[in-house]
Amino acid sequence: MKSAILAGGTASRFDGKPKGLEKVGGERILDRLIQVVQVATGNQPLLVANQDEASTWAEGLTVTPDLIPGCGALGGIYTALADSDEPVLVVAWDMPFVPEELLEALVKNAGEYDVYLPESLGPKGVEPLCGVYGPGAAAPMRAALVDEDLRTDSFHDKVRVGSLPLDDVKEFGDPEMLFFNVNTASELEQAEELWRKHA
Repeated sequence: MKSAILAGGTASRFDGKPKGLEKVGGERILDRLIQVVQVATGNQPLLVANQDEASTWAEGLTVTPDLIPGCGALGGIYTALADSDEPVLVVAWDMPFVPEELLEALVKNAGEYDVYLPESLGPKGVEPLCGVYGPGAAAPMRAALVDEDLRTDSFHDKVRVGSLPLDDVKEFGDPEMLFFNVNTASELEQAEELWRKHA
């Protein structure tokens, strides 16, 4: 299975600094995600990033900008999937605590689904930026982007969607920590505190 790490947009809430290059527990978030994604899929991830300097962030990674600029997270997911003839494990680069075991469970259980996501405690009930997207999702996703419907679930009614049950997700840890994402300097401090508590 292929994989991709989504480096997001302008990081406006983080003073424009690349969030994934920040350290939690003494390790850059990006480096940790590269490691866990490689373990889960056996492949080097694609880095979806729009910054000119992205090619310098990690040695050996292929970097590609969004195919349809300015479309947020959905545009990043589409870019990761657009040229793939097999499913792609997608993870946002500001999630420092996603464990390889959770990613392995997603890869193992995605089956024939076009979208396979872990259930979460978030408002959508699933985490769209940590999941497996199959080739069958690409065309409906592109149609949603063309229609400027940028919700990450805007195309779900056109594809086969499955989910890893919350009870299964909890076997890998507290969902609020597993899917914790760093968007601001204060959240980076929170992440460091969480790491210290669980180290």
